Amino acid sequence: MNAARKVLVPVLIALLLAGCGYRLRAEPGARFSERGIVVDLRPFANPTVVPDAGAYLAARLREEMGREGFRGRFARSGAEYIVEGTVREVREEVVSHGADQFALEFRLTLLVDIRVVEVTHGRLLWKEEGMAESAPYLSGADFQYTESNRRMAFEETCRRMARRIGQTLRVLL
Repeated sequence: MNAARKVLVPVLIALLLAGCGYRLRAEPGARFSERGIVVDLRPFANPTVVPDAGAYLAARLREEMGREGFRGRFARSGAEYIVEGTVREVREEVVSHGADQFALEFRLTLLVDIRVVEVTHGRLLWKEEGMAESAPYLSGADFQYTESNRRMAFEETCRRMARRIGQTLRVLL
């Protein structure tokens, strides 16, 4: 009787879960790697002073999705999923000062809102506001040196943000 009970209880739990609308998948993100999947991933909205922030982040996200195993295509027409976001803010803060009280190091912080919608069922899969990534950069008396470092910090924060979003999309889709 005890052996039958050990077998019967997991079977009943599985039947209950199946009857409640839960779907069991072979592995998380199985749909993500299918060739037929279509995702609408446009450049993110960008009200910041960095002119290409939204387009740059979306491009890094496309690359990251490819690294994560995405085999579908990006298109507006026929899209099954819409990934849209807003680069809400690119903030710079002084981290350290020199002896002359001029800033030596800054921290660049990227704030992003994102939303993922499944078009066919019209349901919201993921929404997160205020995702943040940051990177430090050095400044100096040479303007080009400082701007070059600022741009590298911006690109690094976009790469990190794209990785976070891409990993979440791999699990969601």
